[in-house]
Amino acid sequence: MKIAILDPASGIAGDMFIGALIDNGLDRPWLEELPKTLRLDGVDVRITNVQRSGVKCAKVDFEIPPQPHGRAVSEIHRLIDGVAIPESVRGRAHAAFDAIATIEAAIHSVAPDDLHLHEVGAVDAILDVVGSLWGIELLGVERVYNTRVALGDGTVKTAHGILPVPAPATIRLLEGFNVSHGPPGSGELTTPTGAALLKVLSKGAPPREYTARSSGYGAGTRDIPHLLNALRIIMGEASIEDEQHHHHHHHQHVQTEHLHLLSADIDDMSPEELAGAADVLRTKGALDVVLLHTTMKKGRPGTRVEALVQVADLPRIEETMFTHFTTLGVKTFDVLRSALERESKVVRLNGHDVRVKISTLPDGTRRAKPEFDDLRRVAEETARPVAELREEVMNALWDAEPSAASESFGA
Repeated sequence: MKIAILDPASGIAGDMFIGALIDNGLDRPWLEELPKTLRLDGVDVRITNVQRSGVKCAKVDFEIPPQPHGRAVSEIHRLIDGVAIPESVRGRAHAAFDAIATIEAAIHSVAPDDLHLHEVGAVDAILDVVGSLWGIELLGVERVYNTRVALGDGTVKTAHGILPVPAPATIRLLEGFNVSHGPPGSGELTTPTGAALLKVLSKGAPPREYTARSSGYGAGTRDIPHLLNALRIIMGEASIEDEQHHHHHHHQHVQTEHLHLLSADIDDMSPEELAGAADVLRTKGALDVVLLHTTMKKGRPGTRVEALVQVADLPRIEETMFTHFTTLGVKTFDVLRSALERESKVVRLNGHDVRVKISTLPDGTRRAKPEFDDLRRVAEETARPVAELREEVMNALWDAEPSAASESFGA
């Protein structure tokens, strides 16, 4: 299994990520054509070799003509949907910008659909995100890990004023990751774009043993005294695969994910309190939360809380369970989840954006399901029935992509 280990000892940003991939052998002409592939007119790509602390690094710069200050999240999603890129790259790019948008919206107290991304919504960030995700795939990487993330220090100038390093969105995106502040005088080392790439790609700490095959360095913008301001990416092969992984039955279009299941039994909270606490787990990033009836000691009825979480999110969600539930102990289980390939598209319906999840079954059949929260919001704003709106969304999707029209609607 080919793996990539991101080593952000001097932070991580999108241009550093692509530079490290170039230094590991990613095709330079492909990157030079990327703006044209993404229909971003007038953008030139400059790739140079530079020195950082005496180490040769690849430096990537996108020379971009004047752009609007911000772009709506929906505009970025439509751009991603409208270009010819691999579906796996498209899905992860949507996930990266969704993660940024959700966190930025919470920080600034606006609805995600009303959010215009500034620093991360510019053309260079779109190129950074898609270029990094696609580059990893072109190099044949099956799994990505990371070491400790350096945040930097001082302040950073943003559209909202001078903010402390790390920027609010950056540290929110990195919740659950092992991070460090400093070194002194380094300024901002990890950007929101770099943090978002870690969030959607990394499976956590690298394996204890692997065979290193190559390493590459992507230069940061500044040459910082006494600091190798570059992202190192080590390419290798996993020396020992998880035994469960060997025996797990795989199908095309089915991906195996290594996750954690947190479990706690409760017998002294009201149904309203349990439901509210479960909602907190979901907002904190749990992939799934269920409440199950169980029988506790002395025959007392109780509720079992189970939360499915990504490896990097385990410490944060475990702490949340202790804070919002009355349990004195949380059990943790390692689990393998088989998940269908899926992507997210945005359908424009009479001026309203509705997200649609599209999954691919093992036999290649595709099915689609509009996000109910979006349908409900549009129904409230237009005084129209949800069922009618759902049908219109699917008709619009059918017109744009007939292969997704064999839809199956869930509850």
